[in-house]
Amino acid sequence: MRIRRQGLGGLAGRFAGVICGLALAVLPWRGAEAQIGSARYSAIVMEARTGNVLIEAGADQPRYPASLTKMMTLYMTFEALRDGKTQLNSRVVMSEAAASRPPSKLGIPPGSGLTVEQAILALVTKSANDVAAALGEHVGGSEERFAQMMTMRARSLGMTQTRFRNASGLPDLEQVTTARDMATLGRRLFLDFPNRYHYFGTVHFAWGRAQIRNHNRMLGDYDGADGIKTGFINASGFNIVTSAQRDGVRLVGATFGGSSWVERDRHMGALLDQGFARMGVAPRAPSSVMAAANAPPKRPRRHHARTSPATSSPSAP
Repeated sequence: MRIRRQGLGGLAGRFAGVICGLALAVLPWRGAEAQIGSARYSAIVMEARTGNVLIEAGADQPRYPASLTKMMTLYMTFEALRDGKTQLNSRVVMSEAAASRPPSKLGIPPGSGLTVEQAILALVTKSANDVAAALGEHVGGSEERFAQMMTMRARSLGMTQTRFRNASGLPDLEQVTTARDMATLGRRLFLDFPNRYHYFGTVHFAWGRAQIRNHNRMLGDYDGADGIKTGFINASGFNIVTSAQRDGVRLVGATFGGSSWVERDRHMGALLDQGFARMGVAPRAPSSVMAAANAPPKRPRRHHARTSPATSSPSAP
């Protein structure tokens, strides 16, 4: 989905040098350098218990959250459940407005619906925009009102640079956040709702006859990862907030601006590895995906015949 690049594009000249210098100083891994210098890049790693920052680069610069927005939609939903304003088996009705949201979506027709718990799972796995809008209407009365509620609650959580305009993260020039704010939200989801946080570790969600796989591949590729959310629009690049625990130490990290989900995940893994090392946690053997980040590059084979350049397949979110 395309969005006019206003306001954020100028960050390249102003901050790229700062971000690049800081990131290169703290990240020795080749795989972690791929995003550095991008005008969309930001990153941070926090210790979850205290909120102490272990690593940061451009963490307070404005970024588009994309589907990381749904973390706040879920925070608001968990609050409504805690306060008795809705139940897991309550029915969420799909309005015409919600049904009109573009993919990713479940494609529920207007007038039909699903339970609150099914809606939670649809957001965590499928990142369904139609369901996010419907859930916002269910909790807030209207999506516009719900977005206002999201922004107000974000402020109270210390997310001072975040503003929401919708429940899904679909492109809106006024919907902005920072890596610090999103990591803060990830941390608060774990601390404030320990009985709900397990939803973010859902690998598959059964919807009818379909088994919907979670877009968050860090769940299987990074040892100790148990959430939280991925996001992508053209203006933001590939974003992720990840929480992982090793030897009793829990970290929460956020990174924005990946050029692909593979690059994003490898970079997040490298950041978390360094964070755990700084906390005195022994390193773990990397998965095949994470190991590829540090593998020496293969030399291109020489061909005498002239060949056309290969085209790459579309990236997953």
